[in-house]
Amino acid sequence: MTAKLRIGSRPSALALAQTTIVAERIRAAAPDLACEIVRISTSGDKMTSASLAQIGGKGLFIRELEQALADGRIDLAVHSMKDLPAATAPGFRIAAVPRRENPRDALLVRGASGWSALPRGARLGTASTRRRLMALRARPDLQILPLRGNVDTRLAKLADGEFDAIILAMAGLARLGKLEKLRAGGEISISELDDRAFVPSGGQGALALEVFGAGPAAGAPEIEAAIAALDDPRARAETTAERAFLATIGASCVSPVGVHARAGHDTLAIGAVLFSADGARSLAEAAETSWRFGDLEAAANSGREIGERMLARGARDLIGGA
Repeated sequence: MTAKLRIGSRPSALALAQTTIVAERIRAAAPDLACEIVRISTSGDKMTSASLAQIGGKGLFIRELEQALADGRIDLAVHSMKDLPAATAPGFRIAAVPRRENPRDALLVRGASGWSALPRGARLGTASTRRRLMALRARPDLQILPLRGNVDTRLAKLADGEFDAIILAMAGLARLGKLEKLRAGGEISISELDDRAFVPSGGQGALALEVFGAGPAAGAPEIEAAIAALDDPRARAETTAERAFLATIGASCVSPVGVHARAGHDTLAIGAVLFSADGARSLAEAAETSWRFGDLEAAANSGREIGERMLARGARDLIGGA
């Protein structure tokens, strides 16, 4: 009998594209394994108008998937890593972190490219407090307006003139095959934002393959091996450092905070920025340490270290007021 793996996914086009990529890679690692994608709507998918802060944060995008794992209705859940809380709930574990896509944000503008192309008072759309505050740091004159919906909806609002510019994740555009189409079209320009000046959300560009308890591997070592084959040491180390930082400062899924780690063969660099809710105050920390490639404890320590340094400078007050 052919072994079967039920993979849970949110029903959005981006989530399904990500899950399809995962399923194809698992099939490549285990050709005899049948993969079924199970669509599960989450609370976050059903609330399309309110901001994430108003409806309870990004955790609403994973709750029903984790319940399906716990109930045994699915064997594996595919999440955008940035949607996961910094600490996984008891009984759950991240079985694999596949190769990371570009973690940077992108500024999309109708016509000419870049911040300089935007006239004074231009309308910029984003649903992220982090992106709003970073955009205002670059261009204090901008009018920042709330923007929710899937990627196609956001692009349509930009193309229709509802916004002069929007900010999206490079990873989402790439996984949906939008980058080349937009560049070829010429009506919307894409500027990749420097990840040191415009620090991404922790885990951005990475996927998390989550299981519950022993997971689908119980009695099925071929499934365990197929999932483990997707784990990328660099992506795992970088997201381990980023999540350790977020856990240390007590950030929630909607805290205005950015953190990005870069794992090399001999060094691991990490930088982070945290804003107060009104953007009036901010804290930034960065570190680069020697490490042995693949040492996850060292990666976590790097994230905890800059988190503790930020706490010593008053990060808890900024988090509490966010």
